[in-house]
Amino acid sequence: MTRVAAIDCGTNSIRLLVADLDPIAGSVVDVVRRMEIVRLGEGVDRTGRLAPAALERTFAALASYAATIERLEVERVRMVATSATRDATNRETFMTGVERVLGVTPEVVSGTAEATLSFVGATRELRRSGRQQRSGRPPYLVVDIGGGSTEAVLGTDEVVASRSVDVGCVRLTERHLLDDPPTPAQVAAAEADIDAALDLVAADVPLASARTLVGVAGTVTTVAAMALGLPAYDPDAIHGARVTTDQVAAVTTDLLLMTHAEREAIPVMHPGRVDVIAAGALVLRAVLVRVGLGTIVASEHDILDGIAWSLVP
Repeated sequence: MTRVAAIDCGTNSIRLLVADLDPIAGSVVDVVRRMEIVRLGEGVDRTGRLAPAALERTFAALASYAATIERLEVERVRMVATSATRDATNRETFMTGVERVLGVTPEVVSGTAEATLSFVGATRELRRSGRQQRSGRPPYLVVDIGGGSTEAVLGTDEVVASRSVDVGCVRLTERHLLDDPPTPAQVAAAEADIDAALDLVAADVPLASARTLVGVAGTVTTVAAMALGLPAYDPDAIHGARVTTDQVAAVTTDLLLMTHAEREAIPVMHPGRVDVIAAGALVLRAVLVRVGLGTIVASEHDILDGIAWSLVP
């Protein structure tokens, strides 16, 4: 067993996984999973820069992660930064700060690399024959709806095609969904952006080839939890659950009609997702309609798990 630490720094959240991996048996034992909403990408779509307050929130979370990594005697560490950092003109400030706090150089990965890591994390267990009976068969189309971007990646044992597009829950909220609740015109503008982005995805990824649609990250798992009517967020109940297009459409409609206070009162809602979940749900609904399989499998395993597996041979 090898003890590794994976850190995923996105537009909305920063997450840590410390896990014991056995590459021969293909087993993983979680030691710690943590998430903080730091909103690193706040304002990046408008300014092109990471804000000082957002950087400080991120560095504070990383300092806590660094202490955990040291305490748990981790052997290997990898940190990946995605959409917001890719877009920022002052990303060197971010990288210098991470090296100071964590002692590791962060990797600002491309959309293609991000998609591949998400695919590995989401499908490694699904590719075992026993899991396929419950969760679907390949080819898999993995969709990762983040804060700044959405990745779609198709594959079986390896990636066949992928595309990253700049529609994410934070970016769309800041760009379009400005009222509480958003107006029909604002929703229509967000939908137009999403449709245009999915046209780009469809040009590179043969969506019709997919036999199983897998959704990862907080938008998907939160919408799934709402569709399942869970009284509290339960990763075990969410992981592997199938949610239909109609269920996602109903949840999306509800979220778009709610005020901030009403969304905040939803028992499965993380406080850091309250203001951006409706935009993420719009992306998810559009993906389901475009792909046309009728259901999506929600996965609690995602890019974070892919980063962890990249640390072992």
